[in-house]
Amino acid sequence: MKQYLLITALFVTGFACKKKVDEVKLDLVVQAMTDGRWKMTSFSRNGVDISADFTNYRFKYYSNKTVDAINNGTVEKTGTWDGDANSMSTSANFNSAAYPLQLINGTWHIDNNSWTFVVATQTVGTETKTMRLDKE
Repeated sequence: MKQYLLITALFVTGFACKKKVDEVKLDLVVQAMTDGRWKMTSFSRNGVDISADFTNYRFKYYSNKTVDAINNGTVEKTGTWDGDANSMSTSANFNSAAYPLQLINGTWHIDNNSWTFVVATQTVGTETKTMRLDKE
C-alpha cells in the first residue's frame, strides 16, 4: 500500500512539475512577443525576396493572443497569434486579410530566435516562405 501511495505521489508530482514547466515556457513566449513592436526585416516566398512589401508594417503582439498589423502608423488589421515553445512553432491568423498580410497566416516553424528576433519558415504544398521579425 505504501508503494502504491509513493508511486501515485511521484506521478502526480511529476505531472504537476511538467505542467509548471510548460506554463513557464508559455509565459516566456508571451513575454518575449508582447514586449515592444516588431518589424518584418526579411520575407521570401519560394526564394523570391518580397521584404519590400512589408516595409511600412509593424506588429504589436498582446498577451490575450491578438496582434495588430500596423501600416504606416495605423492599425490595418487585428488578428490572432499563438506560440508553442515545445514544438518551436508560432501561428498567426488575419481573417480576410489582403496581400501581403495574408502571407503570414498559418503555422510557422521557428528556425532561430532570441529576445530580439525570430526567423521562421512555413511550407504548404510546394510553397515555402521564410520570414524574419526583429524587435524595434
